[in-house]
Amino acid sequence: MQSMTPIPRDPAPSRLRYRLQRWMLTPGIRHGMRIGIPLALIVAGVAGYLADQGRRDGLVQFVADLRASIEERPEFMVELMAIDGAGPTLAQEIRDAVPLEFPASSFDLDLEAIRATIAGLDPVQSVRLRIRPGGVLQVDVTERVPVIVWRTRAGVSLLDATGAHIYAIPNRTERADLPLIAGEGADGAVDEALALIAAAKPLKARLRGLVRIGERRWDVVLDRDQRILLPPDRPVGALERVIALSEAQDMLERDVAVVDLRLANRPTLRMTSDAVQEWWRIREINGSGQ
Repeated sequence: MQSMTPIPRDPAPSRLRYRLQRWMLTPGIRHGMRIGIPLALIVAGVAGYLADQGRRDGLVQFVADLRASIEERPEFMVELMAIDGAGPTLAQEIRDAVPLEFPASSFDLDLEAIRATIAGLDPVQSVRLRIRPGGVLQVDVTERVPVIVWRTRAGVSLLDATGAHIYAIPNRTERADLPLIAGEGADGAVDEALALIAAAKPLKARLRGLVRIGERRWDVVLDRDQRILLPPDRPVGALERVIALSEAQDMLERDVAVVDLRLANRPTLRMTSDAVQEWWRIREINGSGQ
């Protein structure tokens, strides 16, 4: 009887198995098997745990308690607010505008909102906030410096060199040390007003103030109801010419009511009513004597 020799098995994988092995070796599948499946199991476990409402409420309460325990630690608590760079009036105005209750957690303080509120106050030019060690909310303020008094129909206010409103005052005598401007739109030309006031120094105490006319030009008001009507263009130069002429010929010491320089090529003088009457009286006398 002839023995049958077994046919050796082909060691090569089948085509389907070969393709499956190649697919399993791709980077995406390898990462998915190593990371994706464990992550999916974790997510499924968490979802199953949180499916119960009581467990969800307990977890939320745990997170809230944990957060509160961190935020309310002594090193994160703010005990007081310190204000530097502001006078007593402005300091009180800041405290009224930002009514914080201390102690407060630094996590509950919106520093940007507080800074914006303080920066919105008229007397404040700039402000910087920080929390100092020791639980102190430090407020460093640069206060606007009043340089001029502005009178309008609404009242009397103090302005800084940029024309920004600082605060209202009861009357002009409250700051008699500062020069006076008046008229609508005068706050928009404070720099020009200050230049005119500097040029008018030779007039000394005779200067009463400046009046903005039509929001485009200035009148210089002196004592004895004298006025210098300046042009809208190059008013400082025009005022300097009037002062130089007055110093040479005492023009402003005479019975002149108005010096009108609005037309550069035709300056005019307007005499006071008493001077005009005197002129007519002299003319009549001279006429009757002929």
